Amino acid sequence: MVVVSHGRRGSFLAHTDTAAALADAGFVVAAVNHPGDTAKDSSRTDEFSVLVERPADIKRLTDFMLSGWEHAAVIDTRRVGLFGFSRGAYTGLVVIGGNPDFGALAALCEKAAASTQKCLDVRAGRVPTDPPVHDPRVRAAILADPPLFDGLFTRERLAGVTIPILLWRSELGGDGVVPDGIDALAQLLPARPDYRIVPNSSHFSFVIPCPPKLAETAPILCTDPPGFDRRAFHREFDDAAIAFFSMQLRKSEDGHD
Repeated sequence: MVVVSHGRRGSFLAHTDTAAALADAGFVVAAVNHPGDTAKDSSRTDEFSVLVERPADIKRLTDFMLSGWEHAAVIDTRRVGLFGFSRGAYTGLVVIGGNPDFGALAALCEKAAASTQKCLDVRAGRVPTDPPVHDPRVRAAILADPPLFDGLFTRERLAGVTIPILLWRSELGGDGVVPDGIDALAQLLPARPDYRIVPNSSHFSFVIPCPPKLAETAPILCTDPPGFDRRAFHREFDDAAIAFFSMQLRKSEDGHD
């Protein structure tokens, strides 16, 4: 099984092509909308609560699929993977063992004199301190374009991230994603990930190719750099996802990981 975490203000529909490709290859795929951080409900998108609760959302989804779902018996509990994009990649990083330091946001808030809700909470001393939610049932992860800032994850705070990772980044970034930050993450992880940079791509190039109506209403999601073929890239991306999960989760099944 593969569980999917969408990006900031996204939805469980943002990666349906990848989900369908994995399903066609024999995987059960489950995606969820993260409450308060979706296209239809962004009421908490700038609050710490979303960053804290997202990993718990994914663990709850996994719990349901492995026990409450009527077809749970078809899933091999030893072969669970995760795909996360953007803030969903941050979510995945926490699920698989990362321990974010939200206090590190203080330096950014001071530097930018930011007035977001998170910065207001930092200045008021309302930084979350509860232990993050991890899920050791996830045995392999694909993370695409995680939005990071200096100090959120250090080498020590990533020491528990030991499963195989396929880490993707766009060449140009965007929407708060800085390519250099993902380069740094690749160096901080205990085991070097399979790290791939997509030439001439921007952040939203990882989102499903847009139908005409969506392209009209949400051009920021649907516009790629000149010359970039999103459909061709997604064929490559989906093939890579199938190959990665097939190989790494088979290792988990055989006990050779």
